[in-house]
Amino acid sequence: MGGVVLETLSNRKLSILAVSLLLLLFVFFLIGGLVAPAPSSVMNMLTTKCYDKHVYAHEKKWYIPRGLHACDQIDDLSNPVVNDKRIEASMVVFSLWLPYPRENKQLNMSRWFQNMLTVIQMDIEHHDNNPLSKYTNATMRMEVRLGYRNQQDNESDWKELISTHEDRPLRCDTDRVKDDYYRCELLSFFELGSVHYDYYLINIRLPVYQSKDVNLGLGTIKDIHIITIFQNGGFTKVWFSLKTTMFPVIIAVLVWFWRRVKLLSRQPNLLERTLLTLGIVLSIMNCPLEWFTLWFNLPWMSILSDIRQGAFYATLLSFWMIFAGEHIMVVPKNNLRSYWKHLTSVVFGCVCMFVFEMCEKGMQLANPFYTIWVSETGTQLALAFIILAGIAACTYFLFLSYMIYRVFKNISAKKTALPQMSNLRKNFYLGLIFRFKFLMVLTLLCAALTVIFFIISQVSEGQWKWGDDGISLEYSSAFLTGSVYGMWNVYVIGLLSLYAPSHKQYTQTNDTSDGSQEEEVQLTQIPTETSAMTSFISKEAQE
Repeated sequence: MGGVVLETLSNRKLSILAVSLLLLLFVFFLIGGLVAPAPSSVMNMLTTKCYDKHVYAHEKKWYIPRGLHACDQIDDLSNPVVNDKRIEASMVVFSLWLPYPRENKQLNMSRWFQNMLTVIQMDIEHHDNNPLSKYTNATMRMEVRLGYRNQQDNESDWKELISTHEDRPLRCDTDRVKDDYYRCELLSFFELGSVHYDYYLINIRLPVYQSKDVNLGLGTIKDIHIITIFQNGGFTKVWFSLKTTMFPVIIAVLVWFWRRVKLLSRQPNLLERTLLTLGIVLSIMNCPLEWFTLWFNLPWMSILSDIRQGAFYATLLSFWMIFAGEHIMVVPKNNLRSYWKHLTSVVFGCVCMFVFEMCEKGMQLANPFYTIWVSETGTQLALAFIILAGIAACTYFLFLSYMIYRVFKNISAKKTALPQMSNLRKNFYLGLIFRFKFLMVLTLLCAALTVIFFIISQVSEGQWKWGDDGISLEYSSAFLTGSVYGMWNVYVIGLLSLYAPSHKQYTQTNDTSDGSQEEEVQLTQIPTETSAMTSFISKEAQE
């Protein structure tokens, strides 16, 4: 009677393997908790109000907030001087040079930041002569220019990345007293898939066109704050190092696993093929392609990373369905078509995620200011998608829990046949059942943490876009490196190791002491054929 490594490995060797995997997972937690900084940082920066004297000039000019080529600044738009000089709204340019200086030293952006998300916070003051009440949910049209330059370039040599007109709905709470500020929702601004340049310059105009009803009723705008969220460079270095380390490790374990499978005299079964696919997809996700972003401008790398992670989600969720399903059946199906209902729902959900991703980030490759959160319909659809994605993830976990419960119930029903077995065979199956149940519990724990991370990541990314700054939902570096990335890698390594075909085989010999047939462990080079647990369930069910 053959088996897999999980069933035939001695308790001592199994303990060594389990402790090694736990230590590896603990190292992931330590790296995230002690070495890596927070995954992301947030900077709230105030724009500088520049005075454009040549607003109608044909040549476009960059308005720089500081330095040798600093613009003429306006301290307060409500200052009487503004009216005396007849400064119109189209003559005011809100300018921001990213990043801010610190201790009189100009800092620079880093390619280690990987991506950058920005939102706008409006400071609109309440005035009786220019109220916002009857213009609730007005649309603000911005003329935006986004430029860049590197450290070795001349301070005035800004190159244009994009120039566009963007509309943003202005949603504010108008229940405010005099000289107070309206409480307005955050406005989605732009998102860059790479931070390739040292400096970025933002110029914003809010021109008023009476004849076209553009920017009417926006109230008294005092200032514009731009909130920038980017990945910490220190965390990126740790993340790249982990992926670079785990990529060859997973490849080595995967080659070892498949080599053992190919030594068998039969064709690989469904579970083995699914494990191979899971290992390949994890290797693709681990492949540290992000290193290229340190030398090349690759704004599509974030989309590629999301696609790789989505493919891993789909494969992992499909594997759990097959893994549980193959141990529920009296006779394992060993056929992918038998799981078409389960897999179709998983694939459909992942395709919906991909379409949603491309509708936002795919369009941002051409226009970083594009977002589906601008319109009321787009916002409702995006929120509905996040809610449905969370519900679907929870439903999947409940269904998987039910399948694992059926596995436990099925195994418990077969335990009634154990008293009829010899002591050696009974002890073997008791130990096997304990090992298998323990692995199933770990599978359920891994699924729970995966679902939790998926929901948190969706909400954490979306909270900056739907404008609710009251929600604070973040995850730490230790959770990301340990409970998510480390757990996935350790779990897959454990599965590939424990479900690899074993080189041990159980044979039957005559025991002269009690006349019964007992089993003994015999080392052999003959490859195994079937899992002992599967054989036990099938055999006892048929009897």
